[in-house]
Amino acid sequence: MKIEKVLAELNRLRHDLEKDPKDMEWFALHHTFCFVSYKMAEFQRYLDESVKPGECPDE
Repeated sequence: MKIEKVLAELNRLRHDLEKDPKDMEWFALHHTFCFVSYKMAEFQRYLDESVKPGECPDE
């Protein structure tokens, strides 16, 4: 699975919410998106090691 699909979904979920830094759901999605964006290579490595063929939602 490519990280870009995961980032796109996180970003979509984040934008579905009203931007409110005091809302825990928005806060968690926003900072997860930012962190994963910053650590793309590491997260891609994690996905490569952890997600087995056929386990991706769009396969």
